[in-house]
Amino acid sequence: MWRNLGLPPDFSTHGPQLDYMTGLVHWLMFILFAGWGAFFVYTLIRFRAKRNPVASYAGARSHFSTYGEAGIAVVEAILLVGFAVPVWAKRVNSPPPESQSVVLRVVAEQFAWNIHYPGKDGKFGRTSPDLIASGTNPLGLDPSDPAGKDDVTTINQLHIPVGKPILIHLTTKDVIHSFNLPYMRVKQDAIPGVSIPVYFQATQVTPPNQNWEIACAQLCGLSHYRMRGFFNVQTEADYEKWLAENAPQAAAAPAAAPAAEAPPAAAPAEAPAAAPAGAPAGAGTPATPPPSAAAAPAAAPAG
Repeated sequence: MWRNLGLPPDFSTHGPQLDYMTGLVHWLMFILFAGWGAFFVYTLIRFRAKRNPVASYAGARSHFSTYGEAGIAVVEAILLVGFAVPVWAKRVNSPPPESQSVVLRVVAEQFAWNIHYPGKDGKFGRTSPDLIASGTNPLGLDPSDPAGKDDVTTINQLHIPVGKPILIHLTTKDVIHSFNLPYMRVKQDAIPGVSIPVYFQATQVTPPNQNWEIACAQLCGLSHYRMRGFFNVQTEADYEKWLAENAPQAAAAPAAAPAAEAPPAAAPAEAPAAAPAGAPAGAGTPATPPPSAAAAPAAAPAG
C-alpha cells in the first residue's frame, strides 16, 4: 500500500504501523480526488449551456453531494479515531523505562545537533547555561561534577545499538527545530525550555560505508541548510567499543622517578697516631698531609 509513495526504507519496529496509516491517508486522498474529479466532469456535461439554454432558479434537487460529504466525514472520523489517535497515544504516552533503554540527550542549536551520552556510569553530568562555550563546551558540562567525568559528547554524530529501546531527551538552546530520522520514522519538534522524550528501536545496523541522515525538518534560520547530522546503528559490541574509544581518558599519573643511587660509603678515617710521651696535649700526626707538605723535601739534619 505504501511502497510506491517514495518513502525511504524503514528500519524501526514502529515504522510499519506509521507507514500503513500513511498509505491509508493517501488512498483516501486518491479516492476523494478521483470522486470529486468525476463529479466535476459530470456537472460540466450535465449542465452545459447547450442543454440548458435557460438558467434554472430551482437548482439541483438531488441529495447526492450531501450524502457524499457525509460519507467522507465518516471515513475521516474512522481514520482519525480508529488509527491516528491510538497510534499517536501509544507513541507519546508509553515511553520505555530508562532502566531498560539506552538513554541519550540531544540538544539542538543554530545550526548543529549536540549529542550527550551518559558514559559508563549511566549518569549524565551536571550542566549549566553559564558554562556553555561554543566549540569547547556546547552543552555546558560542569567539570567539577564526578558524574560527568566519563560522559561522551559529539556534534552531528549519533551512535545507537541495534535491537535495544532508544530513549532520547530532546530540547533546544535557541529556536524551534525538528529532529528527523527518516530511516527510523522519527520526527519531533524541539521546543526551547522543554525536554521531550523521543523513543524508537532500530531493527537493522547501518550498512558499511553509509551514514543515515539527521535532518532538521523545521526552518530554523538563514543557515538551516547546514543543520545536518549523521547517525549509525551498530551492533551492541561495536557500540560499546565506540563508547570506550571516545570516552574521556583519565590523565595518567606521572611515573615515579628512579631512586637515586646512594653514594659509596666513605672509608673510615684512620685514627691519628698517639703522640709521643712528653709531647704537648693535642699534638698528633695528621692523617693526610697537605699536598704542599708532601711535596716538600725532607729537612737536612742539623750539623
